[in-house]
Amino acid sequence: MKLKFLAKTLAAVIIAGASAFAAHAQNGTLTPYSRYGYGMLRDNATSAQRSMGGIGYAMNSGRQINVMNPASYARIDSLTFLFDMGVDFTSVWMDEEGVKENHIGGGLDYINMQFPLGRYMGASVGVLPYSSVGYSFGNSIDNGSEAREGGGSINMLYAGVAGRLFKGFSIGANISYMFGTIYNDTYAYPSTGSTSLLERQIEVRDFHLDFGAQYNFDIARNTFTLGLTYSPGKKLLGHYREYFYDPSVENAPEQEARKLSGNYSLAESWGAGINWRWNNRLMLEADFTYQPWSKAKFPGIDAAGNNIDNALADRYKIAVGGEFVPAPRGNYFKRIHYRAGGYWNRDYLQIRGNNLKEYGASIGFGLPVPSFKTMVNLGLEWKQRQGTPNPMIKENYIFVTLGINFNEMWFRQNKLY
Repeated sequence: MKLKFLAKTLAAVIIAGASAFAAHAQNGTLTPYSRYGYGMLRDNATSAQRSMGGIGYAMNSGRQINVMNPASYARIDSLTFLFDMGVDFTSVWMDEEGVKENHIGGGLDYINMQFPLGRYMGASVGVLPYSSVGYSFGNSIDNGSEAREGGGSINMLYAGVAGRLFKGFSIGANISYMFGTIYNDTYAYPSTGSTSLLERQIEVRDFHLDFGAQYNFDIARNTFTLGLTYSPGKKLLGHYREYFYDPSVENAPEQEARKLSGNYSLAESWGAGINWRWNNRLMLEADFTYQPWSKAKFPGIDAAGNNIDNALADRYKIAVGGEFVPAPRGNYFKRIHYRAGGYWNRDYLQIRGNNLKEYGASIGFGLPVPSFKTMVNLGLEWKQRQGTPNPMIKENYIFVTLGINFNEMWFRQNKLY
């Protein structure tokens, strides 16, 4: 009965989550930089991981879901079912040559589940954001004005499995269905005449793979874990469409349509990390991410030199973070998980000859729910993004993240006496 109920629950949550992402996900993206490429990339970090600088390649825990490295699923206890859902609130301050603006947003971030497949195997399913677009600004032109708006996201409905091959060593893989549409609109408001709209859409429908491995070993009361992830680059499947709307023309035809395959692609991704845990109280980790986006294709943003103003650049990210639990079996305040971290990232976009760089810091708390293993993860994150050598638009972000990690013993067999 429990297995049937679990299957129905998984199906219902996945369908609901996919619908929610298709309609509302990533309303928290509020940056003009997102009009380039595929928008702003995400790294599959949960609320707890974002509170620690976004680490995760070498992290494994039977009580927290870690999609950043699918090999971590093998760590789950054979009686445990995990469900994690996160939301965030975003406030961004923009400064362009002394002109300052403030915008707020937020929304659903992710939905993940994890459950055992045996003593040394685990699986996970859920919905995650891959990238997101969100911006709105305007400027004057000859004989009128124009406005630019964009939105949408590319999301991943994933399923993953992991297993322990021998003591301390596990491997895992995720297969994801990528879906979503991002659009970029340009409105023209002439001083005389009617308003017109040019809309460009990128619709993605494709599959994606992620692989991971972890090896952990103990020295006295210290546990060390090495983690490695790889995601192959690929040609992207879907459609590009371009429309021009003019009130003076009825039933405006589609201006251009083409398949994404052969014209658009994703870069491969490498991730490596080292994790140190002491006595189940202190945990520290350092991660490195590399994505050679200069080899990927995106019409109009070609790193080969076809468009020197806007190009794709190799992405590098360094993240460090950790958490401290004063006493896992102490009073309530001693059982709280205290977290902190930071990161530096050179993004994959190069705009007008300038690289985009960002750095940030975060703190957070894992708040145990009394009498349960469920954890409420609350975090605060600050991030700054700007171009270099020309800063262009300077952005300062404040994120408030909230995640609820349900930890239930669903697979325990009741004994009859």
